[in-house]
Amino acid sequence: MQYLDWNNSIQTLNKAYETGLFVLIIGPKGTGKTSLVRDFAKGKGINLESINFSLRTRESHLVGTKTLTDGTVSFDEGVLIKSMRDGSMLYLDEINSAEADVLLRLDEALDDRRQIALKESTGEVVKAKENWFVVATINPLTHSGTKELPPQLLSRFPVRIRLEYPPEEVELEIVKKHVSGDHDSDITQAIKLANTLRQAAAVEELFYSPSLRETIAFAKLIERGMGAKEAANFVFGNVYTQWGDIEYQKVSDIITSMFGN
Repeated sequence: MQYLDWNNSIQTLNKAYETGLFVLIIGPKGTGKTSLVRDFAKGKGINLESINFSLRTRESHLVGTKTLTDGTVSFDEGVLIKSMRDGSMLYLDEINSAEADVLLRLDEALDDRRQIALKESTGEVVKAKENWFVVATINPLTHSGTKELPPQLLSRFPVRIRLEYPPEEVELEIVKKHVSGDHDSDITQAIKLANTLRQAAAVEELFYSPSLRETIAFAKLIERGMGAKEAANFVFGNVYTQWGDIEYQKVSDIITSMFGN
């Protein structure tokens, strides 16, 4: 998904890159965090290395691991070491989903010295090239699997960009990039529905908050001839059945009130 820079985030990334300051992007899923990072790297002509964190991410994914091939032991360097050696841009996606030991090892590389000792291999101290640039994203703590980042790690990212869902007219512009034809009225109504559900989720009246991906999916379905209410049920409504009939009925009633019977 191409990022529409409605809040001058790319300008902020440029300033951070020029001054050698690492960046933290904070916001809920589906607000374009990854698209922003990819578009920035492409625009600057920077090689982008990335890793998506989860509970399964290990130190070896960052630093590397020993391998045995034809009786010869070698060391395959991980994404962190590769980016430091190359001076490329490192994208740490959903960093607050990682385990504490992984974050501790990452912190070693992110301090002011920007170096890390390869204790898993030769013990070599790898120093990052001068233009090494790191951008991390985090989801709000209400997002499943996330945890609070340690203060010392937070301090490694002194530039913080807050991404929220864009204004309705901007979201319409984003969605229209993915479809053809004039469906503005139905798409606008779907965006209003999405915002209603997002607001309800923000105050914990609902369990799920739809993203930009869902408004784009809605537009693609109606572009193919599906009715607006039917598309709204498939994209926005049915997911709530996993939390039970009461949750589903709440959303179903909202959809009916906005799209009719």
